[in-house]
Amino acid sequence: MKTIKVVLDTNVLYSGLYSSEGQSFIILENIYEGKIIPVISTPLLFEYEEVLKRNQLILNLSDQEIDKLLDNICDLAEPHKIYFLWRPYLNDPKDDHILELVVASKTNFIVTHNIKDFKGSEKFGVNIVQPRQLLEEIR
Repeated sequence: MKTIKVVLDTNVLYSGLYSSEGQSFIILENIYEGKIIPVISTPLLFEYEEVLKRNQLILNLSDQEIDKLLDNICDLAEPHKIYFLWRPYLNDPKDDHILELVVASKTNFIVTHNIKDFKGSEKFGVNIVQPRQLLEEIR
């Protein structure tokens, strides 16, 4: 199995924490095993924190557990700064920072459950894949 760098949309992180029975959970396992390297930026990390803490009762996680999880992701991830701001580009301006991160880091994959949210990203040579597709890619 090869190692691959990806930008992980927040919905995949949330799904992997919500249920241990789906492809998103397998992606999180692969991150902890070093088979997938997440690429993060400060805005993406803040988004992860905001969404997880807003949904902590659903996820059955405390603030401390979420902080520890995010610390672990930071330890396993490759951090990148974003230097371009061509916003708005995508239909949902809240997703522009993810596109900017994948381009800045020269990462080829955005992993998301909402492929339609990144329509137009292919112009930058970016592959928008769902968790299942990523797992097929690394096999």
